[in-house]
Amino acid sequence: MKSESPPFKRTRYTIDSIKGKSGAIIHLKKEVKQATQHSLPVLITGESGTGKEVIAQAIHNTSDRCHHKFVRINCAAIPRDLFESELFGYAKGAFTGALVNGKIGKFALANNGTIFLDEIGELPMEMQPKLLRVLEEKEFERIGGTSPEKTNFRVIAATNQNLEDMLKTKQFRSDLFFRLNVIRIVIPPLQQRPEDIIPLSDSFLENFSLNAQHRDFQLTKDAEKMLLNYDWPGNIRELFNVLERTLAALEGNIIQGEDLSICRKNKSTIKSQVGAWGLEKIMNQAEKNALLDALSQTDFNKARAAKLLGIHRTIIYRKMKKHSIPISV
Repeated sequence: MKSESPPFKRTRYTIDSIKGKSGAIIHLKKEVKQATQHSLPVLITGESGTGKEVIAQAIHNTSDRCHHKFVRINCAAIPRDLFESELFGYAKGAFTGALVNGKIGKFALANNGTIFLDEIGELPMEMQPKLLRVLEEKEFERIGGTSPEKTNFRVIAATNQNLEDMLKTKQFRSDLFFRLNVIRIVIPPLQQRPEDIIPLSDSFLENFSLNAQHRDFQLTKDAEKMLLNYDWPGNIRELFNVLERTLAALEGNIIQGEDLSICRKNKSTIKSQVGAWGLEKIMNQAEKNALLDALSQTDFNKARAAKLLGIHRTIIYRKMKKHSIPISV
């Protein structure tokens, strides 16, 4: 199971962190600025890897709640039987094994700040009416508590799923959807805005340079062309990973097109591997690459990655161990 990020953290993303020059990004920044003017709920949608948390943090950091906590909840990472205690906390002696002094929930932590419900489409149906009540009443009861507690928070939710389709199949409550979908921000996939690929790459390389004794990494025209010609199914996260992996093996500071091997998925590459590796090694490498791609596209959610690969969840753990892929990141 993926380890959850700390419940609240020092946010680092602002509107200036949203890189790009496409019309879509210019419009997106305008929507983010408008969303900072009040505390209405925001629903951010977009494919995995498009930077939904960057947008959420940018809204928080530019709002009048910026000096309070940004509390993140990954709805796909919390076991179903722990959801209520994680969100609302529990009172002293609420159940066997409870902490002696009880536990404060995420909604209490987010008082006067922002609560970010990531992967809201994964929220269990039994929790959806309870979440709706908190959003509407701004109060909750801890497990084992005797009285409601008030909390003042702003909610931002995000998903890479089509919630409208989930409404039709009764997988998501319509009343909760309409409560969250007050301000809708849609992040287009990177494939639809290729003019943002190089500005994003330059921004990543600039940050990498600062962390590598100012090596001033640069892309050649050939490398830029290769980046522009790739589909980027994993979006911005995949672009970041490709550049980071490239720099790990790079000698010097100039990135040539041939250094971006992940973007060259052609038959000649496979043919050269056959002679050097043999069939078994090629198959193992292909399996490892498929695992890494699926995990990258699902934000390292093993259940969803297994579904994407068409295998059982228990099998993905065995294969991750086989290929020395960390269980959590």
